[in-house]
Amino acid sequence: MIDYSFPLYRPPAEANSIILQATYGCSHNNCTFCSMYKSKRYEVRSTDELFAEIDVLSHSYPDTSKVFLADGDALSLPTEHLLRLLSYLNKSFARLRRVSVYATAQNLLEKSDEELLLLKKNGLSLVYFGIETGNDTLLKKISKGVSSDQIIHALDMASKADIKTSATVILGIGGKQHSLEHIQDTATLINQTSVTYLSTLQLDLDKDIKERFYKHFDDFQVLDDFQILDEQQRLLEQLAPNNKIIFRSNHASNALHLSGTLPKDKARLLEELQAALQIGKKALVPERFRGF
Repeated sequence: MIDYSFPLYRPPAEANSIILQATYGCSHNNCTFCSMYKSKRYEVRSTDELFAEIDVLSHSYPDTSKVFLADGDALSLPTEHLLRLLSYLNKSFARLRRVSVYATAQNLLEKSDEELLLLKKNGLSLVYFGIETGNDTLLKKISKGVSSDQIIHALDMASKADIKTSATVILGIGGKQHSLEHIQDTATLINQTSVTYLSTLQLDLDKDIKERFYKHFDDFQVLDDFQILDEQQRLLEQLAPNNKIIFRSNHASNALHLSGTLPKDKARLLEELQAALQIGKKALVPERFRGF
C-alpha cells in the first residue's frame, strides 16, 4: 500500500497510469491562479524511498504500461536523480511504454539539450506544460516567472529532444480588460513553436486565492461563458500551427467540450462553436458539473 501525500493531482489522460510522487508540491508554486500545492512544501523524495514504492507497485500491477511522476513539476529533479528513477522503472515494469511529468518552462530551461535527450532515451516521453497565456503583461500579473520568449524556447527544447508536449491555455485569465491581447499573443506563441497536444481550460479561481489573484489587476472583470466561447473562437481562428496538434477542450472546467486535430478540423470546430452560441445555455455543461 502506498501512502500518498495529499492533495494529489494528475492530468485527465493519466487516469489509468500508476502515480509515483517523485516530489511533493511544486518548485515554483507562485502562480496566482493556482491553488493546487499551496498547502504543501516542495520536497525532493529520495531514490531509496521511491524504489521501495516501485517494488510494491510492480508487484501489485506488473502489467503497467504508463507511469506519471507527480507532484507539480518532477522535471525539477536533478537529471541524475531522474535517470536513476527512470532506469529503475524500466527494470521494474516490463511493459512500460510511457513516463510523463508536469513541467514548467523553468524546469526545461534548466536542462541542457544533452540532458533532455538522455531523459528521452531513458523513457521520459511526455511533459504536461502550462502555457496559460502568451501575453507578457499577463504572465507577469499571474506570477508565472517566465516570458513568452522563454516559453517558446522551453517548448522548442522539448521538441528538439523528441519529448511530446501536452500544453494548456487558460481562457479568461486576462478578464475583459486583457481578452484581446491574451488570445492574440497566445495564438502567436503557439504558431511559433511545436506542441503535440493543446488543451484549453476555463478560469475558475478557488475562494482562498481570489484576493491574491485580483490584486495584480486594476479591475478584473470575469468573463461569462459566452465571452469565454468568444475567446475560444478567436483562438481557433488565429491558430496556424506548423505541425499537427491534437486539440481538446474537455477539461472539467470547460463550458463546451470540443475535440479535433489542427489544422485539419479547424473549420468543423468553429462550426460546433457557432452552433453552441446559437443554441445558448442548453448547449453548455451546467456549472454544477464543472471544476478547475
